[in-house]
Amino acid sequence: MTPIQDLFHRIQWDQEFGKAEFVIGYLDRVGRRIVRVPFRRVHLTRGAHFSFDVMEDDGSLHMVPFHRVREVWRGGELIWQRQVDCGNR
Repeated sequence: MTPIQDLFHRIQWDQEFGKAEFVIGYLDRVGRRIVRVPFRRVHLTRGAHFSFDVMEDDGSLHMVPFHRVREVWRGGELIWQRQVDCGNR
């Protein structure tokens, strides 16, 4: 399986591949559900190897560890998926 960081970078830097609409689904540990956000609300920080920021509707940012990403959709098609675990991650 492609590491999620590599897929994020491909979306960001591969102009042809990145033209599509992407949606990222990550695990909300408190709500125990998958939260889906458009990739355009994802902010990657150079040198951040373990997490990324997501912009909320109010403009605030919150950090999401890469290991909590569970799915990536491209143009409405699921292209990447990780099992949802029941552990404490």
